[in-house]
Amino acid sequence: MNAVKMGPVVHSPANRLKTGKEFIRAVALGGLASGTLDAVDGVVAFGFYGMNPIQVLQFIASGAFGPSAFAGGLLMATAGAVFHFAIAFVAAAVYAAGARVAPMLRRNWVIAGLLYGAWVWLFMNLVILPLSNVVPGPSDWPLVVNGIVGHAVFVGLPIAWFARCLGCEHSACRSAA
Repeated sequence: MNAVKMGPVVHSPANRLKTGKEFIRAVALGGLASGTLDAVDGVVAFGFYGMNPIQVLQFIASGAFGPSAFAGGLLMATAGAVFHFAIAFVAAAVYAAGARVAPMLRRNWVIAGLLYGAWVWLFMNLVILPLSNVVPGPSDWPLVVNGIVGHAVFVGLPIAWFARCLGCEHSACRSAA
């Protein structure tokens, strides 16, 4: 038999396949849920500053295309949506990869998810956006607080929730899969 006993879980080719499917599921569902919730939060938050949903998505596209994104109509809004969800899937993959090797991210998924979501906002706003072509948008304390809290709740929590059962044999996790 090609199985290796490591603690309470047997690591065999069949288990690796199951774990791989669980990982893909966690990334797909975590990315889809967090991307959708974050998009709604962004549309609502920036709506208070006079931006409509198309302009919010064009704002995201301006990270790659600069100010010309606002003249690109629905094509640029679509590009913004694609970029937005690509980032959400990458964020979900990073957390899920960490959760596979650090069980505390699964055991303490609420706290870990909230902290991860806030970290995602900080990383995007302090590292990624300054390196991009994004057009400066509205920025004040209500948007900053909404950004950090919104990412904690709408990005980090759903990602952590879908990753919480990676490699778990608990019946509640098995029925959720």
